[in-house]
Amino acid sequence: MKKVILGAFLCTGTSMLYAQQLQKNKDTVSLQPVEVSAVKAGDNAPFAKTNFSKKDIEKVNLGQDLPFVLDQTPSVIINSDAGNGVGYTGIHIRGTDATRINVTLNGIPYNDAESSGTYFVDVPDLVSSADNIQIQRGVGTSSNGAGAFGASINISTNEYNEKPYAETDNSFGSFNTWKNTIKVGSGLLNGHFTLDARLSQITSDGYIDRAATNLKSFYLSAAYITKTSSVRFNILSGKERTYQAWDGVPQDSLATNRTYNDLGTEKPGAPYSNQTDNYQQDHYQLFFNHTFSDKLTFSTAAFMVYGRGYYQEYKGVAAETNAGDNSATSYAYYGLPNPVINGDTITNTDLTRQLWLDNHFYGQTASLQYKTKKDEVIVSGEWTRYQGSHSGNITWAQNGGTPTDDYQYYNYPVLKTDITTYVKWQHQLNTNWQSFIDIQYRNVYHRIDGFEGNSVQLPIDTVSRNFNFVNPKAGITYTKNNWQAYFSYAMANKEPNHDDFANTVTPPTYETLHDFELGVERKQKKYSWGVNVYYMKYINQLILTGQLNSVGSPIRVNVPNSYRLGVELQGATTITHWLNITANATFSQNKIKLFTGFLSEYDASYNYIGQKETQYANTTISYSPSVIAGGSINFIPVKHGEISLISKYVSKQYLDNTADDSRSVAAYYAQNVRLTYSLENKIGKKATFIFQVNNLFSAKYNSTGSAYPDIENGQVVNYNYYFPMALINYMAGVNFSL
Repeated sequence: MKKVILGAFLCTGTSMLYAQQLQKNKDTVSLQPVEVSAVKAGDNAPFAKTNFSKKDIEKVNLGQDLPFVLDQTPSVIINSDAGNGVGYTGIHIRGTDATRINVTLNGIPYNDAESSGTYFVDVPDLVSSADNIQIQRGVGTSSNGAGAFGASINISTNEYNEKPYAETDNSFGSFNTWKNTIKVGSGLLNGHFTLDARLSQITSDGYIDRAATNLKSFYLSAAYITKTSSVRFNILSGKERTYQAWDGVPQDSLATNRTYNDLGTEKPGAPYSNQTDNYQQDHYQLFFNHTFSDKLTFSTAAFMVYGRGYYQEYKGVAAETNAGDNSATSYAYYGLPNPVINGDTITNTDLTRQLWLDNHFYGQTASLQYKTKKDEVIVSGEWTRYQGSHSGNITWAQNGGTPTDDYQYYNYPVLKTDITTYVKWQHQLNTNWQSFIDIQYRNVYHRIDGFEGNSVQLPIDTVSRNFNFVNPKAGITYTKNNWQAYFSYAMANKEPNHDDFANTVTPPTYETLHDFELGVERKQKKYSWGVNVYYMKYINQLILTGQLNSVGSPIRVNVPNSYRLGVELQGATTITHWLNITANATFSQNKIKLFTGFLSEYDASYNYIGQKETQYANTTISYSPSVIAGGSINFIPVKHGEISLISKYVSKQYLDNTADDSRSVAAYYAQNVRLTYSLENKIGKKATFIFQVNNLFSAKYNSTGSAYPDIENGQVVNYNYYFPMALINYMAGVNFSL
């Protein structure tokens, strides 16, 4: 979605803790890492979770963004601005969007501190450095960073490689899509040192018109390891340039031109060639881990993220429906006097502008773990500080009138701090029963000294809010003879986002979630299955009502009662040595008990009248399909070869909270096919060939959308926008390990 705030696209790295067992064998030291990350859920933790290994990641890593790698996990739906999974992408889990999904990178908070969103495009090809990923659905365990209000994604890159290696991964596909990645590692040097590096570039023209991307990144990790301690330093840098495609395709264009992109078309004649988003983000992570004894370990990480960039756009008078003071082409909007040219007063002008964000996000995490045969206690926490500067510049105006060629019409700072501490205790009650207790305290302070649209001549609105949250969690797990059952309760509180403060005159309050999880799993050699039932009750959930603020931006308001109730099913079976099947499905109800919706009303001449209120009871939460299903049928016709038939079904999604079919995304079914074949010790150490066909049947489906209805001359008029996915397309990859 649109980077309205460009911002704090703070992706920050984290700590994966290392516990080491070293065996001295003359001149060499052999190290086997044991991950004891404080933010991840263990195998017996009473929460719904899915683990992705490095092998799982490599099988699907062809250059598409992280959400597309996770598409086959339960309750996940994904979307793409460009229509092919490269560039800006999004993810929903159990119907909750990325602003409510807690993401950590090696234990360090990754979510944007202001919007709580996750912009994986800012760290391109991150999945090529990941050695494992865990998804927790629901509130899950306590974590660093933004409060999990629907799910958590924990990404680990701190893999230890004992032997030297060199890899090159190259992909090419439809829409002139290229991915080139080089990875090298030193292995263990002198029994203590390791060095790993990655260099990546991904480019694509995109399926949607002009939705081109140019993504570059590098990753560097150096570690020093002793018998009881380790120090690791990571640098991760990403630079992205994408042509804006975040508005979607108007509904009336879908049938005739489903790749239409109206961004850049405000310029008369050919679309504006520089309607782009430009952003660079650098992550610095320093980890220290120490083992005091076989029972007590300590880990700490310091980090800093530096992000800076802008999006550039053309604003045209002819494209503006309202040429008044609120128009983005009016001089008044920018706090400028109207110029007088040849005796005529000019109120509006074509112009180009840049909306900038320059920010630093830094802090520290720490964790102390005590582990015995029956107990594991983790005491952990973090402090973070975000300092951002938002500014807007006019870079050109057709009719002149600006004091300089690069006139700055707003500049305001933002400060946000977060202090979190939590304690987790897992206790083995007896052979089969294990208890889990987790309590977290968060203090969040957010100060905003102005918003976009406050020019240097206009009054500045200041927001200063402080929140204190206590989030308890508890559960119990039963394990016996390949059976596992669990029950848990978790509470989460979440502060409003930057836009919630900007877009409403009524100060929003925080949201509260009570999450109940009940699951049963059975794992055998040839089959496995699992059932998880969840009930997520929200108090004061922030939702869109259709109401707009004074400059036309959508407003979210708190609603007292809403909930999500669902069941998640998973299964896998090996039928023969050459055939296996995996599948998952989620069935859910997602309801708001009562809320007031708004529609702006205009007369026949499109003069604004006011806003009409409508009460809705027991209505469906937007972007929350009642059925999500995925599956894969895998054939192994030859050794080291596999053919996978990959399916995805998502039922209807509403674009707002009125449950109106005229504002919805139709249900869709997508079929992919993937072929893989590996050669070992033939071309280097290993050569892997991957060929994937996406949307095999060229289904004309949309991944998501948005709705802006109003009332014109007494009639409801829908302005719906959709994000179509590409018709049949392919990606081919050739990966070499030396």
